[in-house]
This record gives sequence, C-alpha cells and structure tokens, in this order.
Amino acid sequence: MLCTLFRRIFALKILINYTMSGFFKSSIGRKVAMALSAFFLMFFLLQHLAINILSVLSPDTFNEVSHFMGTNPLVQFALQPVLIFAVVFHFVMGFILELRNSKARKVSYAKNNGAANSSWMSRNMIWSGITILAFIGLHFVDFWFPEINTKFIQGDWSGTMEGIEGFRYHEELVHKFANPLRVGAYVFCFVLLGLHLAHGFTSAFQSMGGTAGRKKTLQNIGKAYAIIIPAGFIFIALYHYLNH
Repeated sequence: MLCTLFRRIFALKILINYTMSGFFKSSIGRKVAMALSAFFLMFFLLQHLAINILSVLSPDTFNEVSHFMGTNPLVQFALQPVLIFAVVFHFVMGFILELRNSKARKVSYAKNNGAANSSWMSRNMIWSGITILAFIGLHFVDFWFPEINTKFIQGDWSGTMEGIEGFRYHEELVHKFANPLRVGAYVFCFVLLGLHLAHGFTSAFQSMGGTAGRKKTLQNIGKAYAIIIPAGFIFIALYHYLNH
C-alpha cells in the first residue's frame, strides 16, 4: 500500500512538472509569468519609494529603517535573492516574448499599421526595458555592490562609518547624488520607467484576465502609478542634489 502511495505521488509530480513545463512554453503561460513578476516588482517599487522618501522627511528614521532592512536575515537571505531572481526573470521573459512577437510581425499582413493598432510605448517596451536594466546595473554599482562588500567581504554589519555620527546610510545616499551627471542619468531612467509602467501596469492585469469590465479604471490607476512612482524617485534625487 505504501509503495502504491509513493507511485501515485511520483506520477502526480511528473504530471505537474509536465503540465507546468508545457504551460510556460506556451504564449499565454509566458505572459502570465511575466505579469506575476511584474506585480511583484511593482509592489517592490512602492515599498522602495516609501523607504527612500524617508531620506527627505526624516534622515534618522531612514537610517534606522535602512539598518533594519540591511541586517535582517529574512530580508538579506530570503527576500533579496527572490527580488534579484524576479528582476532577471522579468527581463529574460520580456526578451523572449519580444523575440517571438518580432518573428510573428514578420508575417506579412495586408495594410498592417502598427502605429494605429498599438501605442508607441507598447511597441518599444524592449528598449525602455534595456535602458531600465542598464540603470539597475548603475544602481547596483552605486549602492548594492558597496553594501555587499562592506557586509560580506569586510564583515562589517554595524552600519556605521568613521567620521559619521550614527548610521551611514543617509550620508552615503546624499554623497551619491552630489554628481550632476549621475542625477541626470537617474532622472532620465526614471522617466523611461514611467513610460514602461504606463503600458506594463494595465498589460499585467490584462494578461491575468483582470481588465474585464474595469479596463478604464485600471488604466487610470496605472497612469497614476506610472507618474507617482518615478516622480517620487526623481524628487528624491533632485532634493539631495540641490541640498547636499
């Protein structure tokens, strides 16, 4: 009886693996996966902005929250790897979908007018995505790599720095935004992020079948989100540049 149970479990596992493999090989499956990763990343952006705006409203609170996030084992060893995976997965899946769509567009359709059938942003998501990916690389060089070096290479988890009273996070943030070229790059990329989100927000819900009967409402929420999130980050960058 026990052997029968194990055989059934093994068969069920094979069936699930086969079903999921087939699902993610399909166009619908890839779009659903893309949408799920988009939801996760959009939630992260909201949370990231909420923390970073504290650097303007209350530097001490920003330092405390940053130190908690930077030393919390759950954040560092569970959520952070999940976030990195989600970023990589989202962009890889985006490139795959774009390649397949590009091949499909090579089929000749009579009087096919791309400009009439879709928005400029929807046709250029790949380019805004590549720019955002380059920006993430810059962001990693500015903040994530130095943090990894400090904590995991040097072994310093104190959150302090010689010559700075209290935690170092706010001082490091202000220092990064003293360079006008870096600030300009951040502003440019956040504008493109806004354009990316303007299409991606509604598209993610559409892929999950969530736009039925409320497409206009979701479009309005998406537009607000696509303006507020990038504008908030741009404000932070410009504030610290002008007040450093």
